[in-house]
Amino acid sequence: MDRHYTSLVTTTFEPKSAETSGNAAVKPRFEPKPPWLKVRAPGGDTYHDIKATLRKLDLFTVCEEARCPNIGECWREGTATVMLLGDVCTRGCRFCAVTTGDPRGAVDVREPEHVARAIARMGLQYVVMTMVNRDDLLDGGAEHVGRTVARLRALRPDMLIETLVGDFQGHLSHVDVVVEAGPDVFAHNIEVVRRLTRSIRDVRAGYDQSLDVLRRAKARQRTIAASAKGDGGAPRRLTKSSIMVGLGETDEEIVETLRDLREAEVDVVTLGQYLRPSPKYAPVKRFVTPEEFAAFGKAAMEMGFLYAASAPLVRSSYKAAEVFIHSALRGDGESGEQAEALLGERLAVAQREAARVAAELGPAEQDEGEEGGKRAPAPPRTSPLIPLESLVRR
Repeated sequence: MDRHYTSLVTTTFEPKSAETSGNAAVKPRFEPKPPWLKVRAPGGDTYHDIKATLRKLDLFTVCEEARCPNIGECWREGTATVMLLGDVCTRGCRFCAVTTGDPRGAVDVREPEHVARAIARMGLQYVVMTMVNRDDLLDGGAEHVGRTVARLRALRPDMLIETLVGDFQGHLSHVDVVVEAGPDVFAHNIEVVRRLTRSIRDVRAGYDQSLDVLRRAKARQRTIAASAKGDGGAPRRLTKSSIMVGLGETDEEIVETLRDLREAEVDVVTLGQYLRPSPKYAPVKRFVTPEEFAAFGKAAMEMGFLYAASAPLVRSSYKAAEVFIHSALRGDGESGEQAEALLGERLAVAQREAARVAAELGPAEQDEGEEGGKRAPAPPRTSPLIPLESLVRR
C-alpha cells in the first residue's frame, strides 16, 4: 500500500536490547516517545458532528482507522480522507499495517456514487481519496477512482479533491485516467529514500517507478491546462508526495530524495516521523527532532517546492486544505493571516453547498433512483463485494 497512514498509531514498539550479564540495565520494550510526538485527544463540536455524519452515511475515513494524530485539526478545517476499493491491499510493505491479501477482482461498483453522495452532503472543503494497491485489477483501480472524482465534482464543484494513489505497477496510462478525472491534487508517495526502498516497500514498488508516476501526472496536468486555455483556462492542479523519516536514512539521503522529487516537478512535499504499528513491522531507528524537520522544510522550499509541510506529526494528508491554499498563494504576497481567512471563507461556502446538496438529494438513507423512486443506499464496506471477472489480472 503506497501510503503511510497505518504507521500513525501512537504507541512505538521497540525490541529489547540484548541481555547483559550481572545487573546491567536492559532497554525497556516499550520506549516512551519524545514529548513533541504527544497530542491532545480530538474533540469539539465540529469533530463530533463530522464523526456522527460519517457513521450515518456508512463512510469510514483513514483518519479514524489509522488513528491519525492530526484528526482533530483536519476535521476542524473541513478536511477528511476516505479510502476506496476496500481494505485489502495486494502488497505488503514493512511500514504499513493494512491487511495484505488477494481481493480477487472484487469491486463494489456502487461505491463511486455512494461515496460521492455521502461526501457531498458533508461540510468539507477538501477531501482526500486514497486507495489500497489493487494489482489484481487490470487498471489498478484507476477508472474506479476517476469515476468517484468526476461524480463528486458534479455534485460539489466548490470542493477541492486530492487523489492519493498507488503506482499502478508503472502503467502510466492509468495515471492519465486519474489525472483526467480532474482532481486538484494528484498525490503519490515515494515513502522512503532510495537505499531503503527495497527493504521497506513491497518488491513491486520502486523508487524510480514512483518518480515516473509523479512526472507523468505533472506532464498530463500541463497538457490538460494547455488545451483549456481557449476555454478561459484550467484550475490550478498540483502534484504531491510524502517522505517518512526515522527508518535509518541519513540527512543527506533525505535531501537527495527531496531533490529527486523536485526534479520530477512535484509541487508539494510532506515529511513526517515514522511510527511503528507493531513489533512485526520495521523498527524506528531514530526520532527526528522538530528542529531537524524545520531544516528539511527550509531546504525543500529553497529547492523550489510550492510548499513543504515538515514536522514530526505531519502525514500525507496533513491539514491538506491549508497546505493547498498556501501552495496556491505562493508568490502572491499573501500572508498567513490572509490564508487563514481564505480557509474560513471556503469552509463557510462548503457548509452552504453541503446543505444545498442534502436538500436536493433528500435523506441519505432514501436516495432517489433513476426512475424517481426510492432506494436504499449502498451497503457499508462490510457487505459482500461484486467480483468483476473482466477486470481480474490473470
